[in-house]
Amino acid sequence: MRVSVLGLGTGQFGAFGQTTLADCERVAHRAFDGGVNLVDTADFYSLGECEEIVGQIIADRRDRLVLATKCGFAVSDEVNERGGSRAWIMKAVDRSLRRLRTDYIDLYQLHAPDYDTDVAETLEAMNDLLRAGKIRAFGLSNTPGQRFTEAALCAQVRGLNAPHSEQQSYSLFIRGPERELLPACLRYGAGVLAYSPLDGGWLSGKYRHGRESQRSFRQRLQPAKYDLETDLSQRKLDVLDALAEIAAEAGHDLAHMAMAFVLAHPAVTTALFGGSKTEYVDHYLAGADLRLSDEVLDRIDAVMAPGSSLQLGDGTVTPVPDSAMRRRHGGPKALAPSGTDYIRKVISQPA
Repeated sequence: MRVSVLGLGTGQFGAFGQTTLADCERVAHRAFDGGVNLVDTADFYSLGECEEIVGQIIADRRDRLVLATKCGFAVSDEVNERGGSRAWIMKAVDRSLRRLRTDYIDLYQLHAPDYDTDVAETLEAMNDLLRAGKIRAFGLSNTPGQRFTEAALCAQVRGLNAPHSEQQSYSLFIRGPERELLPACLRYGAGVLAYSPLDGGWLSGKYRHGRESQRSFRQRLQPAKYDLETDLSQRKLDVLDALAEIAAEAGHDLAHMAMAFVLAHPAVTTALFGGSKTEYVDHYLAGADLRLSDEVLDRIDAVMAPGSSLQLGDGTVTPVPDSAMRRRHGGPKALAPSGTDYIRKVISQPA
């Protein structure tokens, strides 16, 4: 199963993003016409409405797309309609299939770890879905490195397919996954779908010292993250000034450099982007073939140390000491405008 280096995230489709079906169609079709073949959604997004929108949008090209969705986050007040139990996974997948208007899901993911459920139960359920043909592959999301390793080893011991992928927040501001998770994914042959490669817009270039930013959907949803007066935000703005200087001297757009940085890590398969406007899609696609030099990557490391993060609840700045664990640019990964030479492997071969 191969996917484009940029994938379409749909978290803003529907009520959560205050977008209409027409808005979503314009964004999705612009992405698909630009060569994107991966669309990622979840039952949690707009509490099912997002999947319904995606199902309508992809109906005429379903077989040409890699469709990914997720279960696990609470979708109602019912205490058992969440998590990674077998009972819920079996119900959730059928509901998603109906909303998506399809008889199979290419990549089915557990949205977050469920520590109340034995990982073996989740693995058994996902493997049963594979055998039933309801899904082609399965993955995890928002998983700590230790938990991902536990799942992979549990699958080996039980003779099951291990998770084929991991979806994780990864960006210039959130480099924590470089410590354990990304090396674990490389070790066990799992693809990585990196979401929020621009850290929710922080790395888009619109947030800078002395610059007024327009109030966005994300700012309304997560006001603490976008309060520019906090110490953390001021630190981010300082780092942004340094990153913008690196980008300018290298002749790169800041947002393009941020996306290219994520794709430079050998564990990362695709970077997911979202948005409610076609101009955002055009901007992301325009930088999809950018490859960063070692010099630029080293300068970035000097500003944001490998393994460090700038996010609420994570003040660590401990760098990754082993140079082998740091990202370095690899071979060609371009998203060709023609849409014919943009494929990369996302899913490992089943055990």
